[in-house]
Amino acid sequence: MRRLVLLLLALPLTCLQAQDHKVRSFCWERLEVTSELDETPSAEALAFLAPYKEKVDSIMTPPLGLSRVAMKPGRPESLLGNWAADVMVEGSTATGLEPADMGLFNVGGLRNNMPEGIVRRGDIILISPFINYVVVLEMQGKDLLELMRDIASTGGEGVSSSVRMEITREGKLHSCTVGGKKIDPKRTYTVATIDYLAEGNDKMTALKKATKRHDTGLLARDVMMEYVLKHRVIDSKMEGRITFRE
Repeated sequence: MRRLVLLLLALPLTCLQAQDHKVRSFCWERLEVTSELDETPSAEALAFLAPYKEKVDSIMTPPLGLSRVAMKPGRPESLLGNWAADVMVEGSTATGLEPADMGLFNVGGLRNNMPEGIVRRGDIILISPFINYVVVLEMQGKDLLELMRDIASTGGEGVSSSVRMEITREGKLHSCTVGGKKIDPKRTYTVATIDYLAEGNDKMTALKKATKRHDTGLLARDVMMEYVLKHRVIDSKMEGRITFRE
C-alpha cells in the first residue's frame, strides 16, 4: 500500500486532475487467498496485528465439522452453489412452514471456497460475509417461471436439488421443473433465499413479485454454520440441476 501511495504522489498534478478519461472495458477474476501470500510477511505488520490476532482467532478458528469435498462457486452449476441453495431450503423451516419448494443463492454472494476437510467458522464467514438474512417468499407459478428466466439470463445461480433447468448459452430458458414437475402458473410456490435477492438485486427482479414474505431473522452465514454443526459431515455433488442445451 505504501508503494502505491508514493506512486500516486509522484504523478503530475495535471494527470490526477484529468477529466477526459473513459473506461473502455474491464475484466475480473476470483483470486483465492492462501498461505502463499504470507511467504514474506512484514515484521512491522505482524507486530501491529498481534494484539488483535487472539480475538480474531477465537472467532474464526473453532471447527464446525468436515466437508468431504472442496467446493467452489460457479455457473451454470457448482458444488458450492448447490450446497448453499440446499441449506436455504433446510433453513426455511425456521419460519414454521414446511421446507420451501426451492432454494436460491446467487453465485456473486458466495465470496470464497469451501475447503475439503475441517470446516471452521471462519470458512463460512468468508463464504458468506455479508449481512444477508434468510427469507421465504410465496410466489405464483407464473412469476416463478419469470424467476427461472432471470436465472437463465445470468448463466445460472445456485439452486436446490428440487430444481432442474435447461438453459442456452445465450441466457435463455429452455425448460425447467420444480419437484420433478413442470411449474403450474396458477399454483403458489415457496422460495427460500436471502433478503438481498428478495429485493430484486443481482438481476433476480421476479422475486419482487412475491405475494408474501416470511422473515426468519437469521443470517445466511449463521444458518450455514448451524447446518454444518447439525450434519457434522457435509457433501455436495454435481447433479445436472442447471445444464446448457446444446
